[in-house]
Amino acid sequence: MSDTPPDRLSNNPTSPFYDEALLARGIGIRFKGEEKTNVEEYCVSEGWIRVAAGKVLDRKGNPLTIKLSGEVEPYFRN
Repeated sequence: MSDTPPDRLSNNPTSPFYDEALLARGIGIRFKGEEKTNVEEYCVSEGWIRVAAGKVLDRKGNPLTIKLSGEVEPYFRN
């Protein structure tokens, strides 16, 4: 495995950017210099993250997310 996290990753199993092995390894996200623990998906090259918007769910039972733009720095926790 590489020591560099992927450019884009999601924790939703239905997403094409989902990778269970990488998520099990432990990914941390720094967004605009602050540690974020509630990130649902990120993209480094486009500079955005998706975070849950409270406890609101959509009609399929998935959390509603909002897209925030800024500097994204993923790293492996271990």
